[in-house]
Amino acid sequence: ELEQTLRTLPDSSLLVDILHKTILHPLCVKYPPSTKYRRCFLMELIKKHEGTAAEPLDELYDALAGVLNEEESTHCYKNYLLPTGEPVTLSESVAVVSGGTTGLVTWDAALHLAQWAMGNSVLFSDRTVLELGSGIGFTGIAICKTCSPRTYIFSDCHPGVLKQLTENIHLNGFIVGPETPPRIQTKSQGQGAEATNCQTPELIVAELDWGSVTEKQPLDLQPDVIIAADVVYDPEIILALIGTLQNLATSRADREPPEVYIASTIRNPDTYHLFQAELDKVGIRWQIIPSHSNSIFLYDVQPNITILQLFI
Repeated sequence: ELEQTLRTLPDSSLLVDILHKTILHPLCVKYPPSTKYRRCFLMELIKKHEGTAAEPLDELYDALAGVLNEEESTHCYKNYLLPTGEPVTLSESVAVVSGGTTGLVTWDAALHLAQWAMGNSVLFSDRTVLELGSGIGFTGIAICKTCSPRTYIFSDCHPGVLKQLTENIHLNGFIVGPETPPRIQTKSQGQGAEATNCQTPELIVAELDWGSVTEKQPLDLQPDVIIAADVVYDPEIILALIGTLQNLATSRADREPPEVYIASTIRNPDTYHLFQAELDKVGIRWQIIPSHSNSIFLYDVQPNITILQLFI
C-alpha cells in the first residue's frame, strides 16, 4: 500500500513525513532505538523510495549516513506511547540475555499486563501495589503514570536489573530519595510536567529474592495488590514464587489478603500447567482473566498471553 501511494505522489513528501515521525522524531533523537534497528528501518525506507520515480531524497541518505557512522552499543532506548500520548522511555539491553539475566529487556507479557491495568485502573487507584520481578520497569512506570496508585513497589533480585530499573524510574520523571532502609533501595516522587496524575504515587524499589524472603520483608511491604509479568518460565522457581505469595498474604494479619494478577506468555505449556497444578496443591484458587482484543502497544508477534487472578 505504501509503495502504491508513493508511485502516485509527485514528490517525496510522504517519505519526509514518515522520516520525521520515526527516526527524526524528537523522542527518537533524544532517546534513540538501537543502531541496528534504525539502520534496517532506514534501508527499508530507502528501498521503498528507490522503487518510485521520485527524485533522490538527501535527508533520507543523510539520516542513514549518520546511523552508519555510529558505534554499536550494548544498550538502546525504547519508547512506548501511552493512550494519553505520554511516553514511557526505557533504557534496555540490545541482547535478550545480558549480564547473566533476561531481566534487562521488556517482555510481551509486561506490555499486556500494563494494557490490562490501564483498562482496570480502579483496581490500582489509591492502593499499594507490589510488582514481583519488575525487570526494567515498563509495567510499573506505565501504571504509575496512568492508574494513580498510592504506593508502587518495584521488586527484583538481580543487582544489574535493580540498577537499570532505578535509572529508568529517573528517566521517566521520578526522583529517587537518598535515605533508604537496608532492603528498600529507593523511594521516589514524581517530578515536573511528566508526572501527570493529580496524585503522585510513592515509588519504592525493593530487593526481593523469592528463595530467601525474610519474615520482616512481607511485613514491610503490605501490598493491597500484587502483580507480575513473565515470571512463570522456569519450573525451578515456581515453588519459591508461590511461597512468596503465601508469605505476603499471611503477613497482612487481620486485613484482607492482597489481590494477585499474574500475566504469562505461554512458551512452554508444561511449565504453565505445572504452575496451575502447584497452586491447586496448596489450595490457591485461580481464574483466567478474559483478554482484550485491541492492542495499545505493538508486539513483534502476537503472543499467547494469559492473566491469572489468584485467590490467596
